[in-house]
Amino acid sequence: MTQAEWKAVMGENPSRFSGCDQCPVEQVSWDDVQEFLKKLNQLTGGNYRLPTEAEWEYAARGGQKSQQNKFAGSQNLDGVGWYDTNSDSKTHPVGGKTPNELGIYDMSGNVREWCADHWHENYKGAPTDGRAWTSGGDSARRVVRGGSWGSVDWYCRVSRRYRNGTDLRGVNDGFRLAQD
Repeated sequence: MTQAEWKAVMGENPSRFSGCDQCPVEQVSWDDVQEFLKKLNQLTGGNYRLPTEAEWEYAARGGQKSQQNKFAGSQNLDGVGWYDTNSDSKTHPVGGKTPNELGIYDMSGNVREWCADHWHENYKGAPTDGRAWTSGGDSARRVVRGGSWGSVDWYCRVSRRYRNGTDLRGVNDGFRLAQD
């Protein structure tokens, strides 16, 4: 989600790197995103939500077109992601790098992305049908995936997982949407 898209729904821009409408919105907590989703769905009549962790990883890996890359779309992060080595310590407009096999941009850098799932240390007992894992685990923390403008390269791998408190507003954290 870009800063312009956030402003259109919420009326303000919380981003540290403001002034770039096509840059990803950041400094939004999981709780903030829930309010955004509520307003967006009321405005549009849509059924938007955060992706599940399984959906996020499937998309980042390229789905059925996967070429088994370390990063979303490449073995070389420079071509697909903004991270600590090439970002100049800031976010960049969405879609400025090469997309992955599914045509999806920025899943290995620019901002990390909130997922719907509670944090669990591992996948033992996880749903096998792709739905969000919202039972058990740590409900005060949610899964965050992908690397950011400030991440070292190995933190941008599609396999890398993070956890954040639902009220944390980090300069590395944004989100993307899924739609039912």
